[in-house]
Amino acid sequence: MMPCRVPVRPAGPTRFGLLLLGLLLVCMCVCARAESRDYYELLGVNREATSREIRRAFKKLALTMHPDKNPGDPSAHDRFLQVSRAYEVLKDEDLRKKYDKYGEKGLDEQQGGRYESWSYYRYDFGIYDDDLEVITLDRGDFEAAVNSGEIWFINFYFPRCSHCHQLAPTWREVAKEMEGVIRIGAVNCGDNNRLCRSKGITSYPSLYIYRTGQKPEKYHGERSKENLVQFSMQFITTTVTELWQGNVFSEIEGAFSSGLGWLITFCSETGDCLESRTRLQLAGMLEGLVKVGWMDCTTQEQLCESFQVSGGATGFFPAGSSLQQQGSVLWLQTLDRKEIYSQVIDHLPDLELLTNDSFQRKLARHRWLVSFSFGDRGLASNEYKKLQALLRNDHIQVGRVDCLSDAELCRSLYIHKSCLAVFKGLGIHDFEIHHGKDVLYNIVGFAKESVNAHVTTLRPDNFPSDRKEPWLVDFFAPWCPPCQALLPELRKASIQLAGQMKFGTLDCTIHHDLCSMYNIQAYPTTVIFNRSSVHEYEGHHSADGILEFIQDLVSPSVVVLDPDSFRDKVKGRAEGQIWAVDFYAPWCGPCQALMPEWRRMARLISGQILVGSVDCQRFQPFCQSQGVRSYPEIRLYPHNTRQPDRYMSYNGWHRDAQSLKLWVLSSLPRVSVDLTPESYRSLVLSGREHWVVDFYAPWCGPCQHFAPEFEVLARMVKGEVRAGKVDCQAHYQTCQSAGVTAYPTVRFYPYIGTTKRHQSGEYVNSRDAHVIADVLRQRLEQLSKQSHSKLKDEL
Repeated sequence: MMPCRVPVRPAGPTRFGLLLLGLLLVCMCVCARAESRDYYELLGVNREATSREIRRAFKKLALTMHPDKNPGDPSAHDRFLQVSRAYEVLKDEDLRKKYDKYGEKGLDEQQGGRYESWSYYRYDFGIYDDDLEVITLDRGDFEAAVNSGEIWFINFYFPRCSHCHQLAPTWREVAKEMEGVIRIGAVNCGDNNRLCRSKGITSYPSLYIYRTGQKPEKYHGERSKENLVQFSMQFITTTVTELWQGNVFSEIEGAFSSGLGWLITFCSETGDCLESRTRLQLAGMLEGLVKVGWMDCTTQEQLCESFQVSGGATGFFPAGSSLQQQGSVLWLQTLDRKEIYSQVIDHLPDLELLTNDSFQRKLARHRWLVSFSFGDRGLASNEYKKLQALLRNDHIQVGRVDCLSDAELCRSLYIHKSCLAVFKGLGIHDFEIHHGKDVLYNIVGFAKESVNAHVTTLRPDNFPSDRKEPWLVDFFAPWCPPCQALLPELRKASIQLAGQMKFGTLDCTIHHDLCSMYNIQAYPTTVIFNRSSVHEYEGHHSADGILEFIQDLVSPSVVVLDPDSFRDKVKGRAEGQIWAVDFYAPWCGPCQALMPEWRRMARLISGQILVGSVDCQRFQPFCQSQGVRSYPEIRLYPHNTRQPDRYMSYNGWHRDAQSLKLWVLSSLPRVSVDLTPESYRSLVLSGREHWVVDFYAPWCGPCQHFAPEFEVLARMVKGEVRAGKVDCQAHYQTCQSAGVTAYPTVRFYPYIGTTKRHQSGEYVNSRDAHVIADVLRQRLEQLSKQSHSKLKDEL
């Protein structure tokens, strides 16, 4: 990562100084022009654009602006780099937020600078991006989709995979065939590498069936449309019932009593009858709403006549309708699955209408998902009738409110446009509004998460202005994609911190004055109010990041230093103390990216090394006096107090917590000892002390990463267990005789009173110093109890 440079002034008005000043002014002008570039304008999208819209806009530009397509244009490379840079930033939730808040100066200067060939954008850039039937999922909505209660058949693919491209036309046909029955999805593992790794995807394409609460099932067969459809059909759990004289009335009345109607196809030698696959598909599409059955009129002729059917026909019998009363039956004049589904759904009763009189009474003790509409019925569409069935097992009732008829009710809740909201059974003021995609799987996922979470939609009347207890408030805009990605993470965090902190969201498009009062300049801005203290969250948009930040507020891992405390604690450090200090500026993008990693690193090395930070915007003269010329400047002040000003600067490429931890720990003095074959035999195998041994090879990357961790372990168990290292490249025979086949390998050799221990020792399956230390101490406690027991028996 490139640091944010601090401008340097010329020392005086010399000729060289004036020339330097002129060059600096030119540079500043160029920088100003570069800074004025608007990434949204470069891509031709507005600031409310979704990730999909940004991706499609970039692809369209890539196919025309790419240098491969403009070989005679010397500026094509630089112009396309600008567009690529804009895309890389805006497609990433965290980078987009930083750009919206700080502009380009808030971003890492080293990102970007590369792009693919033209053919990549033409053929490999998101195979299913433009498909309507195939739903492209990413990290933000994957979990909500597969846990929505619907069946998903998902294609994990990689853009450059030839087999993935060969499958694409077939996958689109499968999506058309199964539309409305099960969801057909795709995940681009090039863009969602972390998601794919977490799902165990190791080859492409990988095809998996997902069902809520069950283990995903992988498809291994031939990738033909028929085989893929047959495989997916077997996961439809609903059944098609054959009706005959012995069961017809009990089956129909049983369904009617549960509020379910019947879709029955009557089959005979004349007329039309639905095929068996179509029946099963309809059963899946109408699951929880309508039962599907068929009747063989060649063998059940009299029974069919009682339904006034003389040939093949298909009819829908609504719940509670009279089987003999023809006016209550909807006879369908089509065999098309989608048309039948549409007509049946349209014939089902609407969601329960809640009015101002019944709203508070019904929502006082029960959990509800409520659709608010303004006469347009857009959000009270027929598809929403499926919500009750999908949420039945979660005991969530579904209703609707007409805001034109009950305008005062909607105004009191600050609802000014059609939306959905979950009321959690604690009264009408404890609710959360849905801001995700207006599709069933996203709505269902939101409802299931929200009723168990503790996130409240804030308004002026319930905003925590007095702050008698800690609150996390997310200031957001509904159109903002990073905001939408953060909301489910807030719900996860609220569950883990239930009773310790309250969570709320404030829509800045509605409550402008409140957001202005707190100087909100970009979305999302997450602020923690702890009585009189206010802390803005700058970490990753994840539940873990939020929890770590809150944990750090309660028990800070990084010491905030000012000039006086720096001189007292760092310069005046005690013998043996080591300090790691981050000199930063709040406006600096790389500094912002470092902050959560710096706190995480501090927790990882707690008790080993002291960690601090200095705000160089606040204490600029002091930082200049310390020779700080760029941000962030990471320094390590070693344990030697004879040279208090001596430090080492971090020049590593990676600034993640693990990389920083390895660098910092490498400064610790050695506690472990190097073992030779002779000392290994005499001290470890035949000695009278407990030993923990690291078998390693100098060329082994994981060994190099583990080395400082092993030193931490050696310090932690000093006085209880001795720590040693064996170089398996130099002493191959020793490692072979110990049965070591991989590096690094950690073995424990306890002294149990015998003259010689076994060469293989006891294997320890961890590379974490704290975990290994716990294992060793538990083992020592067992040995101590065994020793006491043996002594007692002898006495």
